[in-house]
This record gives sequence, C-alpha cells and structure tokens, in this order.
Amino acid sequence: MPSRRASIALTDAETEQFLADGWTLQVASIGPKGFPHLVAMWYVVIDGRLHFTTFAKSQKVLNLRRNAKITAMLESGKGYSELRGYVVEGEAELLEEPAFTAKVMALVGQKYNGIPVPTDTPEAALKVASKRVVVRINPIETYSWDHSKLGGRY
Repeated sequence: MPSRRASIALTDAETEQFLADGWTLQVASIGPKGFPHLVAMWYVVIDGRLHFTTFAKSQKVLNLRRNAKITAMLESGKGYSELRGYVVEGEAELLEEPAFTAKVMALVGQKYNGIPVPTDTPEAALKVASKRVVVRINPIETYSWDHSKLGGRY
C-alpha cells in the first residue's frame, strides 16, 4: 500500500497559517550527554523562518554552540482525526545583536500578550536583550501532517 504522507501534508499556505496561529514550539537540541534536550518556547516567524529568544547562558544555547543541529515541532489537536503538526530540522543560527533581540522580544510580546511593538527601542529593552540571544532556525528539512485530510480513514 502506498504511503499517504503526501496526501496529509500541509500546503505552503496551510503551513504559514499554522505557524502564525501556533502557540508553543517544542525545540530539541543535542545535550552534553548526547541525549535530546527538549524545551517549550514561544516564537515568531520572520521572513519565513522560526525565531525565539533565550538567555545566552541557557543550556540550549550551550548545546547549540557545540552542535548547531536543531529540531522544532509545532502540533495541535486532541483526537486522532484532529492531529496536525509541522517539524523543521535545521541549523540554529545564534544572533547576538541586542537591537535585533529586542525586536524579536517585542514581536513575541505582541503575539502572546497583545503588547504593541514600540516604534523605537527603549534603553531598558536593550539592557534586557543584552543578556539574551535570538535563535533563528535555518531549515534543512521540513515535514507536516493534517489527519483531518484522512477523511476518517486510518
């Protein structure tokens, strides 16, 4: 029996909407003992790529400095016929410019808390951002699924 994977994949437009509406991204890096280090992160999409901020001294950043391989998954649904997901496997790019970090933090604040993005970057935001980095995921491979496309046939 042929695989139905292609028939349940999200289209580009569906993926864009899924990422825009999504909430918590599961992010895996490779920990110091070789096991996956899995964390939940809030994120934004900029120029089609996933971005999130984290403390520069966090375990995930230490892991990514050692090995830039990263996997992120966004999923939704409770019942089998409702399950949808998107996975990106790629290379993490660590961006350590406080002004850009403050911008990403502001975008995250807007998405998750409805806080308007300031037109300028206040000094206090730069101070907070100076202790953080942005992780940009540069995709190598992506895959997705939408079980509602199965039409009740499993």
